[in-house]
Amino acid sequence: MTAEQLLQKHKLRKTDIRTTILNLFLNAEQALSEQNIECTLKQNCDRVTIYRSLKSFVEKGILHKVLDEGNVVKYALCGETCHDEDHQHEHVHFKCSTCGATVCFEEIPIQNINLPKGYKKVESNLLVLGICDKCPK
Repeated sequence: MTAEQLLQKHKLRKTDIRTTILNLFLNAEQALSEQNIECTLKQNCDRVTIYRSLKSFVEKGILHKVLDEGNVVKYALCGETCHDEDHQHEHVHFKCSTCGATVCFEEIPIQNINLPKGYKKVESNLLVLGICDKCPK
């Protein structure tokens, strides 16, 4: 799916910056932080516009947040099952301790955890740290 098709599917206005940001994600093999996007776009876009675009993409089910071990928020494309009413992204995230890349393993779901009485799960996150298949062992 193209950036334009994603924007149309999720009923978002097509702007050059939204299209550019989505193309970054469509061409990336890993999750991206707001800082990654700012550095890539350099002076072509201000920080507030990037933040608002990312927020809209999360709300519409285009992107989901990935928490890094250093509490850095990264974003990754949602799978086909996500939409604005319901995100389905409770899967394993992997961060390479060598190159810093964070990737989604959508095929590995997070197992259900039975919490004690009185506790209610809202969301689960699982980050596995290790060395990716592109880095020397």
